[in-house]
Amino acid sequence: MKLPKMILFDYGQTLVNEQKFDGIKGTEAVLKYAIKNKYNLTAEQVQKEAEAVNNELGRFPARNHILQIEVPNVMFTPYIYESQGIEIPLGTEEIDKIFWDAAAPGVPVNGIADFLLFLKKKKIRTGVISNISYASRIVADRINTLLPDNSFEFIITSSNYIFRKPHKRIFNLALEKAGLTAEEVWYAGDQYECDIVGARNAGITPVWYIGNIDMPYEEKEDVLTIKEWNMLENKIEELCRAGL
Repeated sequence: MKLPKMILFDYGQTLVNEQKFDGIKGTEAVLKYAIKNKYNLTAEQVQKEAEAVNNELGRFPARNHILQIEVPNVMFTPYIYESQGIEIPLGTEEIDKIFWDAAAPGVPVNGIADFLLFLKKKKIRTGVISNISYASRIVADRINTLLPDNSFEFIITSSNYIFRKPHKRIFNLALEKAGLTAEEVWYAGDQYECDIVGARNAGITPVWYIGNIDMPYEEKEDVLTIKEWNMLENKIEELCRAGL
């Protein structure tokens, strides 16, 4: 294993811990801005229809990784509200922020801010690849607000680039933007199939962050696995000392 020139990160539960998703709370927050609600629908009723559409699309649950093409909220959100006779006089990005902040607020993962600072000092470049349907700018705003001292060169979201991890194309896009080969890059994430298998299939060295996994899992001997970010810091220091 060689010292990376760049480490790419997943977003959810890798950089930022999100509270358990509550779509009803998100919809309640959005409906406060409605200027028309033709059928006087409640947040529960609106969200029930949203869940039905998601199921038809195969969009969620999040652990279903068969779908490798993103359905971004820029298309999904207008359909959900307008098809139910609801008019919201806001742009999709504004609705995304209102909904997301209420449905799944987040805080930085323990130790990640210090680790990003460590990478900056080591002159190891950083970036983000995220499977997420929220508007790209809203995702970047959240990351930059919660981790204001980051040096991410880019934040790639599936909402802006079609493909979802583990699809190889989204990893290849990151390599192109970085101007690096796969052998020069590591990718850190918490979801085995999307992050670890996806990175490996793209030739990128995967790092499995298991510090926030809230479901049964089996550690893989052939994958660099960490529970805390200082464990990866120690690994990088070891490689530096070895001159690798």
